Amino acid sequence: MANESMERPGRPRDPDVDRRITEAAIEVFAHAGWSGFSIDAVARAARVGKASVYLRWSSKEELLTEAVAATFRPIASIDTGNVRQDLLALAELLLELYEGRRGLAARRMVVESAVNPALAERWKKIRAAQVATTRGIVRRAIARGELPPHTSVTLILDTICGAAMLRPVAVPDQLRTKAAATRSRYAQQLVDFVLSAAATYSEARS
Repeated sequence: MANESMERPGRPRDPDVDRRITEAAIEVFAHAGWSGFSIDAVARAARVGKASVYLRWSSKEELLTEAVAATFRPIASIDTGNVRQDLLALAELLLELYEGRRGLAARRMVVESAVNPALAERWKKIRAAQVATTRGIVRRAIARGELPPHTSVTLILDTICGAAMLRPVAVPDQLRTKAAATRSRYAQQLVDFVLSAAATYSEARS
């Protein structure tokens, strides 16, 4: 997904410090939410001074939105030239994200950005770029002729993205270890189901 970060003079001076700050931002937001999120809290968690944070981000809103957006960034590199492989890579990445330690922060952002004006405008722009990048995966498959011209891009992506987001919430605690171990198989089953359903849907409309 799109990178909304903009390079500024002196940023970053040390890539390791940059990484520590963004990782700390994710952790603080995941456990404390927006009400407990602050530059002070992030600096303490990253073991850096507040000045190091402000050299890179001008506000806590900017830091948080860029940190969360970065967790989705690898999607932008998905382009194998094969629709099944592309969707499988997307599904596995999203499942790993939402079920992993960054998942709570990613899910929190959906809620917090909907009710907090300080985050809403920044996240709206980032989200729009993310959606466009993800839709490009299916649109390229249509352009290659792997999917019919009238394939519903929305239905394919809503199913995969929705399943990835819902799974860590729906799986009972006692099954989480098993779910993590079978994540790759689940991703394959999900993608195959979606492609089969898309073919059936396209045939019904033709």
